[in-house]
Amino acid sequence: MAAKFTVRAFIAWIVLPLLLVIAAGAWFAFGPGLRWGHQSVRILANMPKDEFERRVETYLLNHPEVIIESVNRMEARERASAEADVQAIIKGHADELFRDVDSPVGGNPNGDITLVEFFDYNCPYCRQMVPVMMQAETADPQLRVVYKEFPILGPNSRFAAKASLAAHKQGKYVAFHRALYQVRGNVDPSKVTEVATTVGLDVARLKADMEDPTIAALIEKNLALARALRIEGTPGFVAGNQILRGAIDLKALQAFIQEARTARCWVESTP
Repeated sequence: MAAKFTVRAFIAWIVLPLLLVIAAGAWFAFGPGLRWGHQSVRILANMPKDEFERRVETYLLNHPEVIIESVNRMEARERASAEADVQAIIKGHADELFRDVDSPVGGNPNGDITLVEFFDYNCPYCRQMVPVMMQAETADPQLRVVYKEFPILGPNSRFAAKASLAAHKQGKYVAFHRALYQVRGNVDPSKVTEVATTVGLDVARLKADMEDPTIAALIEKNLALARALRIEGTPGFVAGNQILRGAIDLKALQAFIQEARTARCWVESTP
C-alpha cells in the first residue's frame, strides 16, 4: 500500500512528465500492436481516470527508474532557474554589493576579485569564519573583501554593527571587526567598549559617531540588500555572480572565489 500511495501521489504532481513517459512507453501500456498517435490520444481521452492511473501506476512500478529520472530532471531545471534568478539579482544590485563607497573594504582594495561577506557579531558561524577569511586573504594577495554589517540577532548585534562602522571613521575597522570576534559570550555594549579601548579607538568619538544617521542608514541598506539577495542568515557570501550561504572551510571558500575569478563572468568592477 505504501508503494502504491507514493506512486499515486507522484502521478498527481508530475502530470506532464508522466504524459511523456506514457508516450515513450505506450507500447507497454497498451500492447505492442498499438502505435502512439491520434488513436492512442483518443483512447486516453476516453479512458476512465481510474483505469488511466492504474496503467500509469503499473508502468511506473515496473520501471521505477522513470520516477528517479523525472525527479532528477525537474530538480536540474529548478537549479538552473534558481541560478539564473540569482545572477539577475546580483547584476541588478552590483553597485550596492561591490561599489558602495560607504562599505568597509579589506584585503587588497585593488584586487582582481571581490568577496562580499554579510555577518553578525553574535553569530557563532561568523566567528568560525574569521580565521578562514584571514587565511584566504593571506593566501590570495589579489582578494578584495567588502564587509556588510548584517545585524539580525538582536539589539546587541545592531549596537556592535554601529560601533564597527563608527570605528571605520577612525580607520580601524578591520582591527575592531576581528577583535569583536575574540569576545567570549554575547557581544554586548560593555564588551564593545572594552574592545574599542583595546584596539586604540577614541571611545568618546566612537560613541558620538555611532549616532550619525548615515550609519543607521547603511545598516538598513545592508538589510534590504540581503533580503533582495535572499540571504536570510549569517554568514552569507557573494563572489562574481554566485551566492554562498553558511560557514565553510578554507578549501571550499577558495574554490568559491577561484570559480568566480576563473569564469570571468562576475558583474563587479573594482574601483
